[in-house]
Amino acid sequence: MPVKETTVEIKLKNLKNNLEYLKSKITSKTKFMAVVKAFSYGSDSGVVSQELERLGVNYLAVAYTQEGMDLRRFGIKTPVLILHPQEKDFDKIIENQLEPSIYSFRVLSFFIKALKKKNKTSYPYHIKFNTGLNRIGFLKKDIHKLSKLIKSNLPKYLFSHLGASEDLNEKKYTKKQIEEFISIDKALEIELETPLKKHLLNTSGILNYSDYQFDMVRSGIGLYGFGNDIKFEKNLKPVLTLKTIISQIHEIKKGESVGYNKGFVAKTNSVIATLPIGHADGIGRQYGNEKGEVLIENKMAKIVGNVCMDMLMIDVTSIKCEEGDEVVFFDDKSYSAEEFSKKANTISYELISSISRRIKRVVSR
Repeated sequence: MPVKETTVEIKLKNLKNNLEYLKSKITSKTKFMAVVKAFSYGSDSGVVSQELERLGVNYLAVAYTQEGMDLRRFGIKTPVLILHPQEKDFDKIIENQLEPSIYSFRVLSFFIKALKKKNKTSYPYHIKFNTGLNRIGFLKKDIHKLSKLIKSNLPKYLFSHLGASEDLNEKKYTKKQIEEFISIDKALEIELETPLKKHLLNTSGILNYSDYQFDMVRSGIGLYGFGNDIKFEKNLKPVLTLKTIISQIHEIKKGESVGYNKGFVAKTNSVIATLPIGHADGIGRQYGNEKGEVLIENKMAKIVGNVCMDMLMIDVTSIKCEEGDEVVFFDDKSYSAEEFSKKANTISYELISSISRRIKRVVSR
């Protein structure tokens, strides 16, 4: 799709493709949770969550409560897991029929208080255990104390999160996490005297450890076209493209500088193009000074000098182009967000989730 301004295109046909591919790795009985946090990884939460609901996912997940409230505002009826609720959130969680992750005794205490306030004796929630990632979650040693507090309102699901499922050099670590999760499940089921439903696998878990899919799997980055491994690239298609245009082209002489603090000094007579996109739009300063590259007329052009807030400059000395021509930062064909982000030693997750809300979004099917 040709653009006339800085534009993110959201390709829903690619979203459908990715969902179908990931679901092909699990059984028909296993439920699917789609992660739509961070504005659906930099796209559009309303558009993407509505499409995923239409495609029949069983659950949606977001990081924070406001994100879940936004989904309800978009008309989403699918169950929504809040992965990282805070103490002030539980009234709103209950009012919006969202399902919290309970990951500590402190958070559990606020949840119990909110239920009493709302005169509820039961309410769906997911209990999170730390199996080695060491961010949030109960520990195995907490099971006896925890069981006493939750026995009257059992969790809907038990879950944890894998820390290196994409790295096959870390199989031992991942298997240890899986074994710890299974051990926690057995101990908790004994204490609660009932079987529990479970979810553990993330995108790379689905692709590399599908034997441990349990009752439900979760996918975030995979839905948006990235499998954390080159071997999955032919099956997963990027949902987002980011393109802009050339605002102005100017010639500079050897020794002249470009941008703030003379970030680039021309070693020869050069042709520089200015683009209407900057670090306020999600293209951080780490891409400047000839680290990042963009695509023009199927040729790569380096980002020169320091990335500014609202614009950046590229060297087009060897490229035949004109003002108004299209520039590709990443797309779903020739130049992926994974490739672009590697230029600055970062990852596609950070890049796409950082795309500013002020950039125009268009949707295609």
